[in-house]
Amino acid sequence: MQFYLSVLTQTLITIIGVAGVYVLTSLAGMFSLGQAAFMAIGAYASGILVVKLNWPFLPAAIIAVLISVIIGFFVGLPTVKLRRDYISLVTLGFGEALTAILNQMTGLTGGAAGFSGFPKVISFPIVLVVAIICVILVAFFKKSKYGRQCIALKGDELAAKAMGINVPKVKMIAFLFSVALVSLSGVLYAFYVTYVDPTLFGWKLSGEWVIMNFFGGVSSLTGSILSAVILTALPEMLRFLSDFRMVFYAVVVLLVLNFKPAGLLGTWELTPKNVKKLFQKKKEGTHASSGK
Repeated sequence: MQFYLSVLTQTLITIIGVAGVYVLTSLAGMFSLGQAAFMAIGAYASGILVVKLNWPFLPAAIIAVLISVIIGFFVGLPTVKLRRDYISLVTLGFGEALTAILNQMTGLTGGAAGFSGFPKVISFPIVLVVAIICVILVAFFKKSKYGRQCIALKGDELAAKAMGINVPKVKMIAFLFSVALVSLSGVLYAFYVTYVDPTLFGWKLSGEWVIMNFFGGVSSLTGSILSAVILTALPEMLRFLSDFRMVFYAVVVLLVLNFKPAGLLGTWELTPKNVKKLFQKKKEGTHASSGK
């Protein structure tokens, strides 16, 4: 039971990170291979404040997220002016540079040996509540003016600019919102697992989050959450297959991306209106088949 609860808790933490990448990639169309670096900043900054400076957890968590957002602002200043492919290169470079810095700062971060001593103050109920709040915030952001502008510039950046949208500003808002969510997931992860090291936050994790967004649906928050659940829990549940579990994981992803390029749900969202339409279609289909 404890194992399944642990898997579920880490899945919820992943959902928060994936929700952050959803804002950046699925809404604004920016591809980042360095978002996991902001998860590292959240984890290490909060850890230093609590473990080394004896701060209470809540203020430390808030300050850690703020530090991530400030760093994200300076990273984003030149980044948001670039094209999509260059954005991925810049963020990848930032992520690798941060990993190198964390490895070198042995006295502060523990270096390659990792940072331990986090008090375990995070539990499943806390992560569940935070995850629900984060998903609701992303859903509201998608429906807001800035969310609609993100979708517009994702479709055609030049056309969005011609329509009077301040493209760099909208990109920066999406980028910083993403950074805040991802760094929060880092704080929760650190104080749940009670140990972190630089290898946990490399470009592979950022890449996995991007894959989860495409796997679930290119523009579906519901799909992104569903894929985070499937692709995080599935490898853990298949540990009995040992080395073959990652092969199975890769095959599942490839099958979905090949046969459903728009992802599992495409652009469909789990809303009362869409659920009602779905049931109406099923009802109409049942009546049609019975009529035959």
